[in-house]
Amino acid sequence: MSPVSILLNLIWILIGGAWMAFGWLVASVIMAITIIGLPWARAAFNIAIYTLLPFGSRAVSRDEVTGMSDIGTGALGVIGNIIWLVLAGWWLALGHVLTAVLFAITIIGLPFAWAHLKLAGIALWPIGKVIVPA
Repeated sequence: MSPVSILLNLIWILIGGAWMAFGWLVASVIMAITIIGLPWARAAFNIAIYTLLPFGSRAVSRDEVTGMSDIGTGALGVIGNIIWLVLAGWWLALGHVLTAVLFAITIIGLPFAWAHLKLAGIALWPIGKVIVPA
């Protein structure tokens, strides 16, 4: 990770990134406890990691990393993502977009606005994604 990414991640954690990541982690645990929510639990855990350190990372499809399709990148993953989108994804993404607009008002907030836009993208369609270094 570059020094700029480390600095931005530290500032991000101080201005709320740690709480956001903790929220995603709690959601992941709750989904895992329900058993039926296991596919979304893994996705929420990936978002928690991404939310904690968004600078210097990016979300990509798991089949791009492994070179093979799996259950999360196939047809069941699409169905899971559609269910996620309808039940939770759209309003989570909307929250990230609105927060991005607020951060973008100032020049200093532009990198954090960009991070929220990246989080909005993964909040819409998280199943089958993995976080990799940028």
